[in-house]
Amino acid sequence: MKKAVGILLLFILGGCASNTDSTAKLPPPPPSVAPAPKYSATPIDSKLHAQAARELILETASPDPFMRCNAIEALSDVDPSDADDAIMKGLSDSEPAVRFASAMAAGQLKLVDAYGKLRSMTGDQDLQVQTGVRFALHRLGDTRLSHDLEKFAASPDPHLRGTVAMVLGLLKDPSATKMLVTLLSDRVPSVRLQAAEALWRLGDERGLVDLVAYSISAYPDDQMIALQALAETGDQRVIQHIRGELTNDYVEVSLAAARGLGMLGSDEGWNIAVPAAKSKDPRQRSLAALAMGSIGRTDLQPYLADLLKDPEASVRISAATGILQLRPQGVSNAN
Repeated sequence: MKKAVGILLLFILGGCASNTDSTAKLPPPPPSVAPAPKYSATPIDSKLHAQAARELILETASPDPFMRCNAIEALSDVDPSDADDAIMKGLSDSEPAVRFASAMAAGQLKLVDAYGKLRSMTGDQDLQVQTGVRFALHRLGDTRLSHDLEKFAASPDPHLRGTVAMVLGLLKDPSATKMLVTLLSDRVPSVRLQAAEALWRLGDERGLVDLVAYSISAYPDDQMIALQALAETGDQRVIQHIRGELTNDYVEVSLAAARGLGMLGSDEGWNIAVPAAKSKDPRQRSLAALAMGSIGRTDLQPYLADLLKDPEASVRISAATGILQLRPQGVSNAN
């Protein structure tokens, strides 16, 4: 499932940068990256697949609320058959961020059993949670409170405005374009970035123009978010631009490019992701696992299996997500 940049990536990044140099010029063509090895038709390891699903369920009960958020969002991405109970439990979590992630997951998966609980949460004390609840209810066919999103978009809280932009993009309702264009001029760069992503999801090329600018920002975290956002729609026009970031000076940006190319059906990021799986930096190991999942080749299973045993929970969550995204047919090189 393709979705907006989520809690998992934002947690890895440690937060979006607060500034963007939108006047940066496109860099010269980068040196080439060694091609991926020839695809080896490795069958899906059912035991590894089950272990990955168990890991995500286990982490939804982590004492760390960030890990609970990450695991719940990952469940909404890969949708294992036993995810529903964990998501339902998350709706009653003491931490607002976990309730928000659970509401978003319930909406993404159209979890009908959650409807009654979601209706009881419409007045949650946290406005972020209220936004996620309205998203979920809308996805379940109850649009009575969807107009509240316009009110939330005018909040003095930039984090809430950014969340509204993300939600509007995920709803894929063209009527949200006017609101998103307003947010595209927000005084806070992170809100503008989320509005650009949402517009691009709606097929509005004003979002594309801004995302390209963010992807060559002076701030690596902005670049990473923008590269994934560019790839989300599957539009092949962006592939050359993303390819050019495989050799970025920042390993994390290169890994984001590898992931983006995987989302576009290319395994060109293989030789970026696989070495990073051995990095001493857990952030890079996490990003490597996410990139391998997007590449989707089943012969990446040994690398992801190792990462599933990582001492860092964030890496294990990324590895589990990657394993559950692998596709039996693999991916051929894109030209």
